[in-house]
Amino acid sequence: MFRVIEHPVIASWTDRLRSTGTSTEEFRRLVRQIGQLLVPSATEHLPTTEITVHTPLAETTGRQLDGDTPVVVSILRAGNGLLDGVLQVLSDADVGFIGLARDHESLEAVEYLVNLPRLANRHVIVVDPMLATGHSAVAALDRVAEEDPASVTLMCVVAAPEGVQHLASRHPEVRVVAAALDEKLNDSGYILPGLGDAGDRLYGT
Repeated sequence: MFRVIEHPVIASWTDRLRSTGTSTEEFRRLVRQIGQLLVPSATEHLPTTEITVHTPLAETTGRQLDGDTPVVVSILRAGNGLLDGVLQVLSDADVGFIGLARDHESLEAVEYLVNLPRLANRHVIVVDPMLATGHSAVAALDRVAEEDPASVTLMCVVAAPEGVQHLASRHPEVRVVAAALDEKLNDSGYILPGLGDAGDRLYGT
């Protein structure tokens, strides 16, 4: 399931990310804030359980997340920009990392690091600002799926139709939430109009 979260604040911040005039500091802050705003949509399927709450004036019923805390998995390095925002909301989440580099000849993802907490029967949010060809996302999701999670959601800022289709063909069970769906990929596998290389713009490289 692919879903663009249509919200005027998210749209405004995403378009500020696109601008070449946006500084590294502002780019980093905007990615973090977009991550915060995407969390409700990325977690709306999580199960809850009823609890009793004692307010200063009365006893009432409420709800809390049921089971283990969610796990956030960052696709390095750009995923860490969204990770910071997600953890502002899900501060008790466990965190994992999957390091993937793009082979600029084949556009395939090359894995160089995997460091994951226990994922079995847990709800996992994989974060990466860009869903371009989908090769990195699929490689990361292949790894995550090996651990038998309860559910997996991919959070991104900008997606390309080609990446969405590729991911859906390989992992139809994965929910995808994005701030924007762009037009297409160019011949080098970059999203158009896009926002450039998210990792470079996040870290000033």
